[in-house]
Amino acid sequence: MPSQELFVQTVEHYLAPIKAYLADPGVTEVMINRADEIYIEKDGQVSRTDAKFADQEAFEAAINNILQYTGRSLSDDQPLVDSRLPDGSRVHVAKAPCARNGTAVTIRKFSKMVLDVDWLIELGTLTRQASDFLNLAVLAEQNMLVAGGTSSGKTSLLNALSSFIPDEQRIVVIEDSAELQLQKNHLISLEAQQPDRYGSGAVTIRELFRSSLRLRPDRIIIGEVRGGEALDMIQAMTSGHGGSMGTLHANSPADALNRLETMALMSKVELPLHALRGQVASAVDLVVQMSRHIGGRRLVTQISEVDHATTEAGHYNLRDLFTLRRADGDDQADKQMQLTWTGERSAMAGRLSGEYQDQITDTIKPILGMD
Repeated sequence: MPSQELFVQTVEHYLAPIKAYLADPGVTEVMINRADEIYIEKDGQVSRTDAKFADQEAFEAAINNILQYTGRSLSDDQPLVDSRLPDGSRVHVAKAPCARNGTAVTIRKFSKMVLDVDWLIELGTLTRQASDFLNLAVLAEQNMLVAGGTSSGKTSLLNALSSFIPDEQRIVVIEDSAELQLQKNHLISLEAQQPDRYGSGAVTIRELFRSSLRLRPDRIIIGEVRGGEALDMIQAMTSGHGGSMGTLHANSPADALNRLETMALMSKVELPLHALRGQVASAVDLVVQMSRHIGGRRLVTQISEVDHATTEAGHYNLRDLFTLRRADGDDQADKQMQLTWTGERSAMAGRLSGEYQDQITDTIKPILGMD
């Protein structure tokens, strides 16, 4: 593998056609469909650029110079490859035969700016009342899922929520590709590894999760739950690792629980469905739903509490505490939408000890039934 300094120089040289976009802090993603077809996402809007590589050979040379840092090349047998740039930006390469129209590359830029909760409130991503409630939920070690679609802001929100974790607690972070920038010092970061060209050396998320339990964590955070590790996470949440968090792709809190259930079944552990649903309901306390709206605006659209008992039919009981509503009945587009308390009372009040009383602001007392 090349040295870091050499890698930086070669990447700058070979990626010269898109260098300006990689340097632009407003650009969050660079999508290369072909050597002469390059799109970017900037300020939430996707547009085609005039940039292009000199020819297909130059494009493939650029890709190879990115991949060589992780010991791979376009000639490898694997058609789907993950890598990263020197600044931590995530690179995904899809090549033939999976990519039918030729090699495609997507670069998800690594943001150097970590958005804190106050900044998210200023952006309108969530409200002060919702932030105060989530602050208390994190302190009270509620297990939380952040759900949403691709590029909906799940990672940014999880980064911000991490600031509420007490400094003395030990956090183990597990990711498929390192993206989280948790605002904590006592942190162990684990990253999955793909197999080499000979098919050896792979380390899965599930293996990392099992390792994390031996690292004496106070909290476990999974960057994205996507497979059989869901069952391990559920069992950890119900056996003493409160306050754990993770993200997953889902369109609603109900979908998030159903997807978690489906992924747990991928573990190949034989478990009756009613028993699994009971464990999911016991494990997860809150689901925070993120959505990307028109114009690229990322919003928390729902915060739902999970009852720790399923219905008679075995389905999940969800209580919507916050939903997205139009401000003052205005019928304008969603720039007027804001996260609003539904009037439902949270069951969290019964789980709070006296040490959290100072964190209960006047804004959330009604939610806890303390008005």
